[in-house]
This record gives sequence, C-alpha cells and structure tokens, in this order.
Amino acid sequence: MLIVKDLSVERLNKKIFENISLSLTPGNITILKGKNGAGKTTLLKAILNIIEPSFGSIYWKGKLLKKNLYDFYNNVTYIPDTTSSLKKLTIKDNVNIWKRFFISNINNAQIEKALKTLKLDNYLNKKVGTLSFGETKKLEFLRLIIENKNVWILDEPLSNLDEDSIELVKQTFEDHCAKEGSIIFSSHQNPGIYVTEEMQL
Repeated sequence: MLIVKDLSVERLNKKIFENISLSLTPGNITILKGKNGAGKTTLLKAILNIIEPSFGSIYWKGKLLKKNLYDFYNNVTYIPDTTSSLKKLTIKDNVNIWKRFFISNINNAQIEKALKTLKLDNYLNKKVGTLSFGETKKLEFLRLIIENKNVWILDEPLSNLDEDSIELVKQTFEDHCAKEGSIIFSSHQNPGIYVTEEMQL
C-alpha cells in the first residue's frame, strides 16, 4: 500500500500544492485532476522520490518511502508525459531494449498480441521519430506490459489519444486492477474511467 500524508511542495516561496493526502491500495485507481500547471506532475514526481517535498510523509508497505525505495521501485512503472522511447530507433529496437533493461519475462507472443491490440504491429520497423504523438503515446503503454509491475504511475496518459485508444486504456486499467494491480494517473480532462479516488489539484 502507498500512503501520502499531508504532502506539500514549495518552489521559490510559491506553494505548488499543500496538505495532499491519499492512499493507493491493490485493485484501486486514483486520478489527479486539474488544469495544466496545477501541480499534478510535481505531485507524481514527489511520490516517486524524484522531487523532495517541503512537508509531509510518504509510506510504502508501512515504511517510510526513503527507507523502502528498492522494493518500491521494483513494484512501480512510471510513464511520464514525455516519451521514454528512443526516437532514432524503430519500435522493434525499443521493445528489445526495454525487454533487456527491465529483465522482462514477457515472451514474444505476448508482445505481438500487445502490439496488435495497440494497432502498432504494422509499424515495427518504423522509427519512433516518424510516429504520430498518439502512436508514440500508445507505444509507452507497451512498457506496462513489458515491466509487469503492480503499481502504475502515469502522467497524462490519455492526452492526444482518440476515442478508440481511450477505450483500450480503460480496458487495460480494468484488467490490471482485476489482477490486484493499482494505478495513479493525472489528467486535465474527464477521462470517463471509473476511479476509486479523485484528487482535485
């Protein structure tokens, strides 16, 4: 379980957000809602220990996060709002790099099925830099399959996706939670996805 208690972040004497508390348990989805610039990305980075919070505490499995980081990172996949794929390489090249880097036990048949579901199977030999923003975004979701972690932390995963792709994301979220996975994601739009907890920033 991930618990955030009374978290605040200040930068240059400006409050980005204050006194945020939330919990993320297996099978649950938490959404962070707010306009661009509201502090959603900053909150996610604070939860991930990328940014040092000004006040408050974060706990993972009953221990302070900083004392349990190794286990936390072993259980978390983070997808930022910018691509983590290498634009000069093909989709196939990026998939192979991710499989080796994350020591994934996902087999080729599972990868092929995921690519087909994401409608990327015909672009395997295309360089990522030539893909549309929406296609690049969908490629990032493949990391969720490859890493196969329990907790997903996603920054604006639905931006620039068409309705069919958003429906695919919704189904992917539901499948993950059905397997006792948990998700926290940010959005500046109404995603139409069932969530367990909504946090307005």
